[in-house]
Amino acid sequence: MLPRTSLGTLGLGVGGVLTIIGFVAYATANATLNLAGFFYGIPLLLGGLALKASELKPVPLSEPTPPAVLALRQQQATSTQNQIREDVMRYRYGQEAHLDSSLESLGLSPTDEERPMLTSLRETEVDGAYALILEFESPLISFETWQEKREKIEKFFGPGIQVDLTQPEESLVEVALITAAKETSSV
Repeated sequence: MLPRTSLGTLGLGVGGVLTIIGFVAYATANATLNLAGFFYGIPLLLGGLALKASELKPVPLSEPTPPAVLALRQQQATSTQNQIREDVMRYRYGQEAHLDSSLESLGLSPTDEERPMLTSLRETEVDGAYALILEFESPLISFETWQEKREKIEKFFGPGIQVDLTQPEESLVEVALITAAKETSSV
């Protein structure tokens, strides 16, 4: 629950209430509540403001995940797919964008202005395999550049992941991280 809660909003709410209690206590000459309100309320309020200023909201699902895909996730999802899904679906602090360091490592973020933005994600099944699809808005990085980096993306997020790239609209790119079939050894 806590990763899906904005710590900035929580700090603003609790800090604001304690600060108001401190002011009311000051006006009514209640020294104990006055001290508690000011010494705890104002720092929490300022901390909440600082967190709110550096807050990166969670990425939404573009469509609900069907129960069959949830079961497939339990069976097949790699630790990388789970980590990506959990990281982008929670509040982050002090980052410019979701997966910014990953995009930079892959050469898909030459500058902050050109960086593709992860707008949503979805989970689906592709040929019997679990797939996590990252939906990027990429107006300044061409789809051809994404395609040139496909093998590098696959190695970066692997092992056990196959990458499929599609462009549903002009400035949108979908990166499908598909669980690769495990090779079975014949005895």
